Amino acid sequence: MKIRIAEARALVADVMSTYGYDAEQSAIISDHLIDTELRGFSQGGLARAVTLTERLDDSEPFGPITTIQETVSSLAIDGGDQAGYIVARELTERLIDKCETSAAVVGTARNTWCTGMFSYYLEILAAAGLMGFIASSGGPYVAPYGASEARFGTNPVAFGFPTDKDPVIWDIGTSSLMLADLTIAKKHGAELPTGLAFTASGETTTDPSAVLDGGTITTWGGHKGSGLALAAQLLGMMAGSAIAPPWLTDMGFFMFVVDPAALSPDFPARASEFVEIMHATRPVDRDQPVRVPFERSIALREQMRAAGEFEVEDRFVEALRGAASRRPA
Repeated sequence: MKIRIAEARALVADVMSTYGYDAEQSAIISDHLIDTELRGFSQGGLARAVTLTERLDDSEPFGPITTIQETVSSLAIDGGDQAGYIVARELTERLIDKCETSAAVVGTARNTWCTGMFSYYLEILAAAGLMGFIASSGGPYVAPYGASEARFGTNPVAFGFPTDKDPVIWDIGTSSLMLADLTIAKKHGAELPTGLAFTASGETTTDPSAVLDGGTITTWGGHKGSGLALAAQLLGMMAGSAIAPPWLTDMGFFMFVVDPAALSPDFPARASEFVEIMHATRPVDRDQPVRVPFERSIALREQMRAAGEFEVEDRFVEALRGAASRRPA
């Protein structure tokens, strides 16, 4: 079905309010999920909102976000088991404030889950003229290179750079497949590519059900991706999170922010110049010009906003409407 953007935004906010989030917090979660949807990653949009309700239904009431440690250039917070969309957004905003007096700041968050797309926070940083790096750890679902037993989370990492125009943002997971890839493949009865997954007993498999039933997936990029996943795991642990937390609990979130003006005042202009140099690079396929990360995402979002609506599976909308109907009067 098609749903109007404004309707979807209001629906998600209404649902979040049933779980104790106030109007501002509900709007933050909704904005992040809808932005993800508009940029073409539907697994992280209304489908993810349904996952949030399932997790919140099985959770104890969450607590407040608290400060663990703080200096002029660092901040460590405890998310109180709140959804990461709220926790990571607060960390981002507080680090931006710190950059008014410190050229480089670092922050972490623990006791949180589902922080969403890192590019969302990096876009906020870039709008403030700041460069950012983010990494996160989570529950074990990914095997190190050469192994068939899970030790890593899907452990995304992301960089964001301000320019005179749109930011350059590179945001990836360090696993060869994401959990959403497995659930979608299972739903459609599709097999996984060979060599990317193992059963619970360590046998290679292309069956997504076998992977979801205690199996594991490989890292992206072989031993290089495995090293990157390890680094993300350790950075997440720097937040004080558990080494191997259960799924959707206590993800470790790490953010490093730099004010380029303290190092190179004309950096945004030179970054824009380099983007144009990238665009002018001779492509292998003349019908596929070279682009930089995040460009496709921005273009798709603008197209979706102009249309005013997007396509979504009926079951997700129905599930959310059912959850919203439980809203207290």
